[in-house]
Amino acid sequence: MTGGPVRPPAGPEQSGGDRIVFDLDGVRERYETLRRELPGVAVRFAMKACPVDEVLACLIKQGSGIDAASVPEVEQALRAGVPAARVHYGNTVKSDRDIANAYRLGIRDFVTDSPEDVAALGVHAPGARVFCRLATTGGGALWGLSHKFGCSPDDAVRILEAAQADGLAPSGLSVHVGSQQMSPDAWHAVFERLGEVMAALARRGIFLDHVNLGGGLPALGYLDRRGNPLQAPIDKIFLVLREGVAELRRAHGEHLGVVMEPGRYLVADHGTIHARVVRMTERHLADGARQRWLYLSVGKFNGLYEMDALQYRLDFPSHAEARTVSAVVAGPTCDSDDAYSVYGLVQVPEDLASGAPVRIMSCGAYAVSYTTEGFNGFAPLPRICTGGGR
Repeated sequence: MTGGPVRPPAGPEQSGGDRIVFDLDGVRERYETLRRELPGVAVRFAMKACPVDEVLACLIKQGSGIDAASVPEVEQALRAGVPAARVHYGNTVKSDRDIANAYRLGIRDFVTDSPEDVAALGVHAPGARVFCRLATTGGGALWGLSHKFGCSPDDAVRILEAAQADGLAPSGLSVHVGSQQMSPDAWHAVFERLGEVMAALARRGIFLDHVNLGGGLPALGYLDRRGNPLQAPIDKIFLVLREGVAELRRAHGEHLGVVMEPGRYLVADHGTIHARVVRMTERHLADGARQRWLYLSVGKFNGLYEMDALQYRLDFPSHAEARTVSAVVAGPTCDSDDAYSVYGLVQVPEDLASGAPVRIMSCGAYAVSYTTEGFNGFAPLPRICTGGGR
């Protein structure tokens, strides 16, 4: 499978505290794979997936730009060393103040999906480059992202015409097929839609110079509902992307620039949470059945927010050859949502004792972003970065 094996980050174990460890060399290698598989496609890392300064610096050093969704993200990206020309404001939801502040910081690429937002851009970001985001179905993705963002093809034409009338530069179209997208066909569909809208705009004298294919590339290290490695069809996805880009350029000019804004694909498999067992228990349910529960020191509110939709691979280094039993895995808080709710029972060593170490794999995406500020007294995880990212 393209992208290489998922491995735990290198570096010495630290006794005691829980932590999340990012492998910068792994992040760099995943970025290099992406550039090799999609030559001629510029990368803008979706920093909301992992707003860790060392990770940003690693990717920026390799040539990545940044997809920012707020003024504080823009400011953090600029502090990390990316030129303003390689930062775009990818959020279609922004206030007049947001637009003006981003423009003041040097941002000139903005994504929109409504006439009201375009009118505000015309006032507060004069002359800016505008990308209009098309709606997608989100089919095939774990998170479809199909309701809050995007507009119809007809609306996109009207919005970019309005942008031109307001003195803005109608520069591109943007799409997002949904997060952890597992279907190559999702990209087939968006290429067709992009081509149709670009042709409609050309008939009105508007010729775009870019398309933004958004995020959605899947991480490779999660487990499926049966606890087996998830078979993400990344090679087929890359093939569809290469073919789609080539067709768009044949139809609309080889000069057409193409951008992608991956997040999860670049960082998820290169972050590992080091935690410990709080308790293994056996409970009698109301119907008389017995059920084992494994409580970990990290849960939904301090690193595993996506645990109700994903199954992470759990590694118990002190119990590598132990006999396993089925258990519900849960976090440490006094909250019933702090447990796996989709995948049910997970195979874990049967003789786990309180304090036993556990490594939770492929946690590099959204573990930091979604962490609460100490819910129930459980603090956010300390962050450690290993490797130099060259």
